[in-house]
Amino acid sequence: MKLQNIQYYFREVVVSMARNRWMTFASIGTVAVSLFVLGIFLILIANMTNLASELESQVQISVYLKDELKTQDQENIKNKLKNLTNVTEVRYVSKEEAFQTLQRRLGEKQKILEALGESNPLPNSFSVTVKIADDVQKTAEIISKFNGVEEVSYGQEVAINIFDVTRLIRVLGFVLMIILTGATIFIISNTIRLTVFARRKEIAVMKYVGATDWFIRWPFVLEGTVFGLIGGGISAIALRSFYSAMSERIYSTLAFFPIVEQHPFMNYLTVVLILSGIAVGVLGSTVSLKKFLEV
Repeated sequence: MKLQNIQYYFREVVVSMARNRWMTFASIGTVAVSLFVLGIFLILIANMTNLASELESQVQISVYLKDELKTQDQENIKNKLKNLTNVTEVRYVSKEEAFQTLQRRLGEKQKILEALGESNPLPNSFSVTVKIADDVQKTAEIISKFNGVEEVSYGQEVAINIFDVTRLIRVLGFVLMIILTGATIFIISNTIRLTVFARRKEIAVMKYVGATDWFIRWPFVLEGTVFGLIGGGISAIALRSFYSAMSERIYSTLAFFPIVEQHPFMNYLTVVLILSGIAVGVLGSTVSLKKFLEV
């Protein structure tokens, strides 16, 4: 590509955008608004996925030990638990600690424990955190076969419900992302098509005087790139402000709610939106021109 042609292409982009300023404004605005809406859904999906992962990470296995176990035997079981591939953390819970936890949970109803007197029927145990929540049942079955283990529990029904909810969240998130991405591409492409349609006579004249398809196409492709770049940049800046305000609001009311940290998540999202804007701008210009180049 000659330098003279490159200068011509960029000059044409500037002249075209200045001459058709309202259509330029409409195209950039459409790109920005469409990508902003898509960005909000991507933020929602990312936080839904993060919440699902957080719920799964809270699934723990309670390993109840036999009362007659000695300290050394408990240490041996603890080491065996730590060596399991799916285990990330093992915490010892004494029977005294377990009894105090039960009292706190019962609250005003803890008087029902008075019938026990000084006895503590709760066993010593280990609280085991797993790496892959879907494998919790298999891990629990392995642990149940350890010598000295009385019983293994991981809240089977609750765990199954959590897994069902997290799968649903991920599937819905994926479906929403596909639908919104498709809708965004459709809206932006049609807006750029209107821009090309407004200049159809200019394209026809250039074809009649012998201009090649790519000579005609390049200014439009570059124009679509500019639309996408500016629109993606505007949407990214707006989303950064939106997510920052939303995060502060959530932290002030629901301090322990697991939202995705702004950094580096918003940096990635900014890159995705700008590149998406450029890609859709180029694609929209290329597809829209195809019809008018058939003269």
